[in-house]
Amino acid sequence: MHLFFLSLIYYSLGKEIYYFLGHEIKIQEAIDHCGGVVWPAALALCRFLDTPTGRQQINLLDKLTLELGAGTGLVSIVATLLGAKMTATDLPEILGNLRCNLNRNTKWQRRHEPQVTALPWGYKLEEMFPHSTHHYDYVFAADVVYHHDCLNELLDTMLHFCQTGTTIILANKVHYQSDLVFIENFKKAFNATLLTELDKVRIYSATMRI
Repeated sequence: MHLFFLSLIYYSLGKEIYYFLGHEIKIQEAIDHCGGVVWPAALALCRFLDTPTGRQQINLLDKLTLELGAGTGLVSIVATLLGAKMTATDLPEILGNLRCNLNRNTKWQRRHEPQVTALPWGYKLEEMFPHSTHHYDYVFAADVVYHHDCLNELLDTMLHFCQTGTTIILANKVHYQSDLVFIENFKKAFNATLLTELDKVRIYSATMRI
C-alpha cells in the first residue's frame, strides 16, 4: 500500500514522521526562535514532489540543488532521496540539527551525500558563493524567511543564485499583504510560471530574465 506524503504522525514532543514514496522521514525540531517543525510551504512542495507530475516538472536526478533556509531539512531530505546533489543552507545556529536530520533520513538511501552550509543573507554572497564556482540547476525557497521584513533580502539572494540554466522553485503561502507584494516583485524579477497551488501554497518555477 502506498503511503502518501500527506500522512503525518506526531510521536513525541518536537518530532514528526512523514512518508514519502515509501520512505519514513523523522524530523527533529531545532531548539530555536522559529517555533514549528515544518512550515506549510515546505510540506506542500514535498507533496507536489510526491506526485508523478511534480517529479516530471522538477527532475532532480543528479542535479546540483541548493535550498535557501532549509530549516529542519524536510525539502532537502526529499530532494536527496530523489537523487539531487543537495546543498542545504540556513542560519549557523541551526545547522547542527539540519545536518543531523539530513544524515539520519538519507544515510543508506542517497545517491549523493548532502552538504550543509551557512547562508549570509544579503551580504558576502559573492564572497562565499562566487558565480564562477557555484552554479546550481535548482534553487529551492519554501517559506524561507521567518520575518516578513526580510523579503527584499530573499529576492536579492535568489537573484544572486539564478544564472543561465538555473531554475528557481518558490513555494509561498500568503499570510500578509507583503506576501502578495513579494510575489509580484518575484514575477517581475524572473520569468515565472505557476506550477500548482496546494492548500493555499503557490508553487512557482522561474528562470532568469535575459
